[in-house]
Amino acid sequence: MRDFAIGVDVGGTNLRVAAIDANGEILQRINLTTEVRAGRDAVLEEMVSAVEALRARHASGARLAGIGFGVPGLIYMKEGKLRESPNLPGWHDYPLRDMLEQKLGTRVFLENDANAAALGEKWMGHGREVDGLVMLTLGTGVGGGIVLDGRIWHGLLGMAGELGHITIQPDGPRCGCGNHGCLEALASATAIVRMANEAVAQSSSPALQAAAAGGRPITSAIVYSAAKQGDPAAREIFRVVGWALGIALADLVNAFNLPMYVLMGGVSAAWDLFAPPMLAEVERRSFVYRAGGTRIVVSKLGADAGLFGAAYLPLSAAC
Repeated sequence: MRDFAIGVDVGGTNLRVAAIDANGEILQRINLTTEVRAGRDAVLEEMVSAVEALRARHASGARLAGIGFGVPGLIYMKEGKLRESPNLPGWHDYPLRDMLEQKLGTRVFLENDANAAALGEKWMGHGREVDGLVMLTLGTGVGGGIVLDGRIWHGLLGMAGELGHITIQPDGPRCGCGNHGCLEALASATAIVRMANEAVAQSSSPALQAAAAGGRPITSAIVYSAAKQGDPAAREIFRVVGWALGIALADLVNAFNLPMYVLMGGVSAAWDLFAPPMLAEVERRSFVYRAGGTRIVVSKLGADAGLFGAAYLPLSAAC
């Protein structure tokens, strides 16, 4: 009888659940909206209902190894407690693992969402070729995950991998964490929108000013479109993104000397714009990178990396 697991990728907007077998084949998936405003209990029940639906569908012909959850925020790994999550208000110090195990009656594995994505990429993405990698997730914020010898490196309290809060520019823009000049404040979708609004206020971007005048809120996708059309201010925004990522990656390459560094998330779709300044900055700042052998790539799995990683948690424990 083959093994399968259920992976759950919990976001502030979307809830994605999939049954995945030990060979990495997705047997079935469910995509839902995370109704955060409805409250913690409502979100929890929605997660449980989706998991139970997949379990009922697939458990007759296979053995369930367990259920893995990738959750945004800081997790006390030993206790299985969600310390805090900016995308899940009201979940502070919540014993999430215990509550899920109680409701589901089976073993539950909890992991930070960026860590789960890194693990998924290691299992079924580009990382299959290597023993270790660093993942940077470029979305509304910037997350990170570190895989060493095939395992997530959690650090002392389970909080290792907060790579979005590496300081790039000490006197730079204020980050949501309270620091100034974090990578997240310079290379996230939120940072791109902030820089775009600043360009509109300074009347330095005709394309972005036209978008704003049309009544549409500026998004990172609109900035990307303007940059592709040659708007100088929009192109400068992605140069800044590349510059910031290049500094962060150079530090990470020098610190870890791992064979692979993976970028994923919505902002990574603008690779063609930010990669040239990013790679030039890494080349300039990292003698380890110049020595050769280091790969910097876009995720092979994309948005599915977190699902694969969440499912791999129980599958790897069952081996």
